[in-house]
Amino acid sequence: FLKEIYLGSPLFLSFLELEQKLLFFCFPSQTETKSSRYGGERVAEVLQAHGVKFVFTLVGGHISPILVACEKIGIRIVDTRHEATAVFAADAVARLSGTIGVAAVTAGPGLTNTVTAVKNAQMAESPVLLIGGAAATLLQGRGALQDIDQMSLFKPLCKFCASVRTVREIVPVLRKALAIAQSGTPGPVFVEFPIDTLYPFHLVEREFAAKGSPKGLVGNAIAWYLRNHLRNLFVQQCAELVSRAKKPVILLGSQATLPPTPVDHIRTALESMGIPCFLGGMARGMLGRDSPLHIRQNRRDALKEADLVVLAGTVCDFRMNYGRVLNRRSKIIAVNRDKKQLLKNTDMFWKPTIAIQGDAGSFLLRLSKGLAGHRCPEDWLQSLKEGDITKERANRAKAVEKTEQHLNPLNVLHHVEDLMDEDSIIVADGGDFVGSAAYILRPRGPLCWLDPGAFGTLGVGGGFALGAKLCRPQSEVWIIYGDGSLGFSVAEFDTFTRHKTPVIALVGNDACWSQISREQVPILGSNVACGLAFTDYHIVADGYGGKGILIGREDEASLDEIIRKAQQEAQQGKAMLLNVLIGKTNFRQGSISV
Repeated sequence: FLKEIYLGSPLFLSFLELEQKLLFFCFPSQTETKSSRYGGERVAEVLQAHGVKFVFTLVGGHISPILVACEKIGIRIVDTRHEATAVFAADAVARLSGTIGVAAVTAGPGLTNTVTAVKNAQMAESPVLLIGGAAATLLQGRGALQDIDQMSLFKPLCKFCASVRTVREIVPVLRKALAIAQSGTPGPVFVEFPIDTLYPFHLVEREFAAKGSPKGLVGNAIAWYLRNHLRNLFVQQCAELVSRAKKPVILLGSQATLPPTPVDHIRTALESMGIPCFLGGMARGMLGRDSPLHIRQNRRDALKEADLVVLAGTVCDFRMNYGRVLNRRSKIIAVNRDKKQLLKNTDMFWKPTIAIQGDAGSFLLRLSKGLAGHRCPEDWLQSLKEGDITKERANRAKAVEKTEQHLNPLNVLHHVEDLMDEDSIIVADGGDFVGSAAYILRPRGPLCWLDPGAFGTLGVGGGFALGAKLCRPQSEVWIIYGDGSLGFSVAEFDTFTRHKTPVIALVGNDACWSQISREQVPILGSNVACGLAFTDYHIVADGYGGKGILIGREDEASLDEIIRKAQQEAQQGKAMLLNVLIGKTNFRQGSISV
């Protein structure tokens, strides 16, 4: 049905429509499935035809095809460090040039970051076109990365809002938006582009086509309902399933850390069952730094082999490949407070054996009591742990490889891991560098890891660290920044200074939005809007009253000494920023940004 996107027909069909479509597809389609042309080019051509000279942006994978296409035909791409700035700049262009100003931002938090600036344009009666990325049409509402109802957000702010559903719609919808923005009383307009309308057909087909033939894609009804609290019957059934399993695993999500169940009690329950655990989100650190139960690597392989999986607050969204990583032969016990999250994508890719709407922590405590005296087979746990050790040895070996320039980021992270205090809190704010850090840094205990969560918002670092240091003033608080994400909250070093909250920021500075560039360059052949500079962020920190240190290749032998010095300065009340110049590695090759 991917051809539907390109032919301009609805994606989901009634059975009568399906029959008609199958007859239609007996004849040659007009879709050019092998064409290298793509929707992003059509967007660029419309903008050029309307005299647009600048597109202001903060790069994101959802909109890369638009940026690359605009650059190729001579429209200047001006990349900023905050999406609101991009819209403010477009507003200024509109006011000074008498034409329309254009800003393009990525989906989800990229768009929500523009709300104030768009409202400002509305009040100022400025004709601004806001272009937004969006999740693929097929995946909307299924937990895709940064997938929210963007239209409802902007309808009160804009004269016109539209979501392009097919490539065929791009030109007329954009023309209409541009005309409305400048007619009558001028004002902002918003057009969102699902990612599958912008990339070439063959790439869309490869990434979003169904990998098999799951049943019930059309008209599959959910025929059962969940009760609103845990019942002993369910727990007993779960205990029986677990007791019979030879290769069980538990996946814990952030919900497992929520009140009323203390996380220490949950840890005790998990240890009594002896089942291998994968931890995600706020659950990272729940088992401590070196628990024999915590499996950190090879999750996909473990899930293929497991005969029972407990999803304790874990959602089958993009982080679980929408449920496709689960073995169809496995017994699956799912527990979640939210019914929609509990059943996310059960109509397509997976089915729970038992689904319970309730608190994951309370469930784990009851389950451990129901399994009193039972422990997971030791050989299964040992085999997963051996795989863990092998993978982490390989990561260590990769950390000592020399990069073409500057420092190996993996080596830097290993040094930090070895020296970080036992009461440290880790705040994750970034893409590529933070993605690597997630493999290397080990939270010391429960509630010692803060990341933005499923929305993937950049810019949380300053605020998260401020709150963490105020809540736990005696703890060492580390912010792991990419150099891109740092731009959102580096000014908070002023706040850290004024409010005496001395944190330590570790900045992986590779002068690039690398998480985006890794895909954009090989797929689309351009690094437009991804390049940054090896900026002197350490001097910025100095200016705000903190203390910055520049770390380059010449400092490699002194890394431990520099890190200890930063820790000592923080203990004495100084907010620290370590501006680490890093090179490129192939670690996490193939990881995605959308």
